[in-house]
Amino acid sequence: MDKSLTGLADLDQRSRDIFKQIVESYLGTGDPVGSRTISRALPQVLSPASIRNVMADLEDVGLLSSPHTSAGRVPTQFGLRMFVDGLLELGDLTETERKQIEAEVVARTPDRSLEDVLTEATNMLSGLSQCAGVVLTPKKNVRLKHVEFVALEPTKALVVIVDEDGGVENRIVDLPAGLPASSLTSASNYLNAWMQGKTFDEIRAGLQKELESQKTALDELTANVVEAGLATWAGADESDNSTLIVRGRSNLLEDVTAMKDLERIRLLFDDLESKKDLIQLLGLAESADGVKIFIGSENNLFSLSGSSLIVSPYKDSEQKIVGVIGVIGPTRLNYARIVPMVDYTARLVGRLLT
Repeated sequence: MDKSLTGLADLDQRSRDIFKQIVESYLGTGDPVGSRTISRALPQVLSPASIRNVMADLEDVGLLSSPHTSAGRVPTQFGLRMFVDGLLELGDLTETERKQIEAEVVARTPDRSLEDVLTEATNMLSGLSQCAGVVLTPKKNVRLKHVEFVALEPTKALVVIVDEDGGVENRIVDLPAGLPASSLTSASNYLNAWMQGKTFDEIRAGLQKELESQKTALDELTANVVEAGLATWAGADESDNSTLIVRGRSNLLEDVTAMKDLERIRLLFDDLESKKDLIQLLGLAESADGVKIFIGSENNLFSLSGSSLIVSPYKDSEQKIVGVIGVIGPTRLNYARIVPMVDYTARLVGRLLT
């Protein structure tokens, strides 16, 4: 077999059938798959020796590996990716599963906030998939009430932002050297007049126009302070504007059978504590149309724990992607069952928002 394999199209039909059976058996049991198991599952009659030859070829091109403790084979990360992209046959959700998902997502009542609904939906996904459920949702886009610049040192100031719900945020901005105290006062007054009652999204949308028009209304030093403040808010880290919810981590411990599995789960738990990194990873899914699957070291966050992430973005009434929902688990996931589950949940959340 050609060792320059780049995809499943390079495999003949017999090799594809054997590879598919190996991956499906491994995903179902977690055990290495031997030639006798495959010979019993294939529709055509092939001897174990013929199957072993094909398995050796698949190992040579990087689709399979052979654990040192077993004569069977398991798919590599490259093999799993090839299977997911080319051979995965998605199943259908059962009526019971659909009703479970709908009960948590659609039945939103006035006393349940969107975040409450998403939390329950994440719990539900975790329970159905026996993985950890995860959702990334934007913080409530409240309107601003007051802003104040407080001098900290000659070239830095603390900006205190108060919203109409009583929330307070503090950020530090750089100041021009030699700035008089009066410029901070002028900047505070100007921004309070312009920003009051606007949301952060509205501020971002009108930022450039405001920066251009303000130059005739303010002296140069005050204008620099205003520009620094607006630029800081507009360029705020995405992790500051998002809420990350992870539920069902204990599910990941139920299938641990060896110390190496326990170490992998420990590393995964450490990964899940890296909120900023996980938010950045989930952000990559926002450019996807539908479900996106990350396998193992395809992303740096899960490179050590060997985990998979199956997520789908959800949209608001303007068809703008506003969040991501899905599950995290070991690479040996039931992709055929979980992918439609995640997709259906994301679509229901989007329907709720519209």
